[in-house]
Amino acid sequence: MAIRHIQHILRSHPSSDGDGVKIQRVHGFDNAAFSPFLMVDELKSDQAADYIGGFPPHPHRGIETLTYMLRGHFQHQDHLGNKGELKDGGAQWMSAGKGVIHSEMPIMADGQLHGFQIWINLPASKKMLPAQYHDFQSDVITEKQLNEQNLIRVIAGDLTIDGDTLTGPLQETGVPTTIADWRAAAGEQLNSCLNPDFQAMLYVYQGAVSIEGRHAKAGELVMLTAGEGLAITATEDTGLLLLSGTPINEPVAHYGPFVMNTMEEIEQAIRDYQTGQLTD
Repeated sequence: MAIRHIQHILRSHPSSDGDGVKIQRVHGFDNAAFSPFLMVDELKSDQAADYIGGFPPHPHRGIETLTYMLRGHFQHQDHLGNKGELKDGGAQWMSAGKGVIHSEMPIMADGQLHGFQIWINLPASKKMLPAQYHDFQSDVITEKQLNEQNLIRVIAGDLTIDGDTLTGPLQETGVPTTIADWRAAAGEQLNSCLNPDFQAMLYVYQGAVSIEGRHAKAGELVMLTAGEGLAITATEDTGLLLLSGTPINEPVAHYGPFVMNTMEEIEQAIRDYQTGQLTD
């Protein structure tokens, strides 16, 4: 079995979005090795001023978003009438398809806010399909307690741990995708098998890890080599997201909330939004 190694490490950087919401961001719009993912935003604060404006109504076309909250709430509303409020440990998925207009509002719980929004690309064949939305509260996220200080939660797709395949509640993504959250104490290990056809990366949100002799720490995104086996050791008390999926070998044109294959399609998305036809 080919074992995955660290190929490259990207450091997240401070940014803001929406109405001044402070985030840590890492993206790969121009990086084919990032595919099918486009961006990972981490929201983490104990100060209401960092997020109070939220994300007022705004459009999307051509992508999926997955929002996952470790702590705090996240309210979603869209033009289709969908309303959802995530709580600690929950996730919500939206496929913008042809077009969606939605708003999002993060809310602290017990003085803390910590969550993520992941942008996932759609292949050209699905960019103009109708929008979809589903939310998954914490009690439906698939969990396996590997031991007292070692927990894996599978949000999307399938993940094999020590011969046991765990299936997350989100299965109908634009391309096959696996997204999981691993939390472990220092010294604990995660040994898993990934689809060898998937590209894979990790976002470390707490602590530090070692993979085949190389190290990564909180705030870093680790891009992994090809392979099937993955062995991770927590060198500190650690939390990380495992992101893997089928790469989309198509051109990427990106402008603000729109991700298409050509700039002509981006220009059409802007016109459709300006003329009220984005969601028709």
